[in-house]
Amino acid sequence: MDHSMDEERIQLTAEESGERIDALLARIYPDLSRSLIQKCIEAGGVTLNGKTVKKNARGAEGDVLLFTFPETEALPLEPQNLPLDVVYEDSDLIVVNKARGMVVHPAPGHPDGTLVNALLYHCGDTLSGIGGVQRPGIVHRIDKDTSGLLVAAKNDFSHAGLSAQLSDHSLFREYEAVVNGNLREEAGVIDRPVGRHPIDRKRMAVIEKNGKRAVTHWELLSRYRGYCRVICRLETGRTHQIRVHMASIGHPLLGDGLYGAKCPDKGLEGQCLHARRISFIHPRSGERMRFETELPDYFTQVVVRLGPEI
Repeated sequence: MDHSMDEERIQLTAEESGERIDALLARIYPDLSRSLIQKCIEAGGVTLNGKTVKKNARGAEGDVLLFTFPETEALPLEPQNLPLDVVYEDSDLIVVNKARGMVVHPAPGHPDGTLVNALLYHCGDTLSGIGGVQRPGIVHRIDKDTSGLLVAAKNDFSHAGLSAQLSDHSLFREYEAVVNGNLREEAGVIDRPVGRHPIDRKRMAVIEKNGKRAVTHWELLSRYRGYCRVICRLETGRTHQIRVHMASIGHPLLGDGLYGAKCPDKGLEGQCLHARRISFIHPRSGERMRFETELPDYFTQVVVRLGPEI
């Protein structure tokens, strides 16, 4: 399960009223242990209506819970010699083409075998520490089953510069995807806030009242019988944003069992989504950097299975 980089805002439902906060959080985030959540509460990492949560606290319907994800310091980070597709590298940053199935950084349930473990082996001690104990160098993330381009910082100067661009949307990210159904328009903009699903807490959803602003620009590339291939450009970068947004307009990503069909289609388990292009201003030189990668084999194989364009 991928979380937002810092904190999660949760408005309690009637069903969650009266439930202990630690039990509620353990149910919402099954990859976090109950003891870790309790330590987070003790450290002041959970607030209810703006006030620090105390042990055994319970909430009521409509209360707003703010949960700051703990740094998983108990998990030792070890450099691992894993396959790493380096697209560009200099003394400040590295751009990699992440393979589908690789988790970006360690977390409970994924202690190793991650992109961070591979970067530590490749870069040594040069990675930035701003990203946190378990996220050295990490500026942005892509889901485990999403492939494609990602930039990581090698020092604090670079990390600060890239993070600022992520905040002001000058770090440009473009994805290719296959979606279910026939899109009526040639292009569109989805401007709908995204937040934690009010009932199924393992999912994100369009949440009009308390969600965070999320904007996705999409453009049709080609049509097939029952499917479309699209480009998605991120203006913001919420957890599962493209997956949630496309599902919200009735066109979930092919293979996305969380937001679309539960049964695998076209031999694909996991969403057909590839971060194909990335662009940013180099923090030190001020030069606009642009990178593009070819579609991976799994994606091109899916396109072949879709049949002829229509």
